[in-house]
Amino acid sequence: MILVKQTNLGDYNIDNLRDNTKQSMAFDKTADYKEWKKKFSDKFLELCCFEEFEKNLCPLNFNVVEQLEKDGYTETKFTIESEKGVTIPCYILIPTTGKEKYPVAITMQGHADGCHLSVGRFNNEKDEEYVKSRGDFAIQAVKKGFIALAVEQRGMGETKPWGDGYRGGVGSLMCSYSAQIMFMLGKTLIGARCFDVSRAIDALSNFKECDLDKILITGNSGGGTTSYYAACYDKRIKVSAPSCAVATYKHSILNQYHCTCNYIPHAYKYFEMADVSCMLDGRDLIVIAGEKDAIFPIESVNDAYAQIQEIYKKEGVADKCKLVVTPEGHYWCKDIVWDAIMNNQEVKSWF
Repeated sequence: MILVKQTNLGDYNIDNLRDNTKQSMAFDKTADYKEWKKKFSDKFLELCCFEEFEKNLCPLNFNVVEQLEKDGYTETKFTIESEKGVTIPCYILIPTTGKEKYPVAITMQGHADGCHLSVGRFNNEKDEEYVKSRGDFAIQAVKKGFIALAVEQRGMGETKPWGDGYRGGVGSLMCSYSAQIMFMLGKTLIGARCFDVSRAIDALSNFKECDLDKILITGNSGGGTTSYYAACYDKRIKVSAPSCAVATYKHSILNQYHCTCNYIPHAYKYFEMADVSCMLDGRDLIVIAGEKDAIFPIESVNDAYAQIQEIYKKEGVADKCKLVVTPEGHYWCKDIVWDAIMNNQEVKSWF
């Protein structure tokens, strides 16, 4: 009898399939870059199903819900109809320091109770602790001199389903139901969120103080994921600063459980996460990562960033991308994040 060490067949099968999948559209330094980039961009847009959202386009139906005067800024809550039949709430904070125009910082909340946290609102003690320690992203931005725009992430906050039973999901599953429904409708949740950001940028024309040539996007975790992909989709975003989100698919979302909203069907057949950076066209990218991040391991971040650097070299702007590593885990380190943003050369030129 030969004793065989028992292996979990589920892990073995998944790892085998993943490890034996070769990305057919992966970046190749020796290939024609412009030709590859065009084919890649078309494939990325196809897999995220942006055409489906664009086909369902409708008037914005911009509506102001509430306006409050705060210390040093005004806070306006408004809604837009992002696509036909889909209402998205947003908050905009505008400094009252008397300037004619301000740069815009789009702040994306991650897997939390909603973008109201970004403007310092909370509904329970857990929210209050999160907001007071680090979670008021929009307030942080307005204090730095930006107009801050907080966009509700579809499937979270006010846009989370709350039907009977487990329709809305529990814990880390909070937006998985929405993601699964989007798959069945021939769409993707990450595509929806990027489309919503783009439509929210359209709505900024209602606020004369916004300098639409100076737009930054940042966020943590699921907010960082949207910050990365949304800048790839909407070229009006000049600087992207995703936190705790950019890593290799292989050693992050294909190596351990993540919320369904991270996944783009069929993507790993074609590309890795770093490859998508070609769609930034050399615009500024600040990748922020936690040294102790257990779900986006720093080794996978380093591998992804090395690939991003090669792509930026092909764009002829090697100095336009930067990696910032915090000493924490999967955590928004607000001082480090904002130091990196405010020291960025593009952002410096805005003030």
